[in-house]
Amino acid sequence: MVVSPAEEIHDPALPPDHLCEENARLKAAAVALSHPHATVIGADTLVFIDSDALGKPADLNEARAMLRRLSGRAHTVCTGVCVIRPGGAIHTFHELSEVVFRVLDEAAIDAYFQLVDPLDKAGAYGIQVHGERIVAEIRGNFDNVMGLPVTRLLEVLGSAASMAALASPPSRSIGKTARASLGRKSRGN
Repeated sequence: MVVSPAEEIHDPALPPDHLCEENARLKAAAVALSHPHATVIGADTLVFIDSDALGKPADLNEARAMLRRLSGRAHTVCTGVCVIRPGGAIHTFHELSEVVFRVLDEAAIDAYFQLVDPLDKAGAYGIQVHGERIVAEIRGNFDNVMGLPVTRLLEVLGSAASMAALASPPSRSIGKTARASLGRKSRGN
């Protein structure tokens, strides 16, 4: 894994899918510059509620405000993914999932924060870490809510690998594996 040096954009005028895809592209492109012979994967995940993007909270007060806002409500999780192949071919996509939160009182938020660091997670929560305490329902892909829609990514990687195998003589494609670097910025989900 290589942490991307790219600066994310935070443009509220962009639709959620475009914003996440563009940030994923920026992250992947920055890593691809240093690793031109690798397949590079960049991803960016944001939580959206009432048309507002919730990134990572700056402090515990902001994290607490985010969970209060999400409490008892449905919101959208969007992950944008960008795959850059050796030679520069680019494929971007996004996936959306809906998450419904339990009603959370201050005691539930405090208990969750005792178990989870909310400062490194979009929306101040991580579904994979004690998500059952705060989430009532997920409509869509669990992996997407975690920050990487793995099934869709494997489809993209597999379709490109199939195309490459058809274009290469069989003796050259046997035993080759794709190298992948996950281009994620440390502040991204």
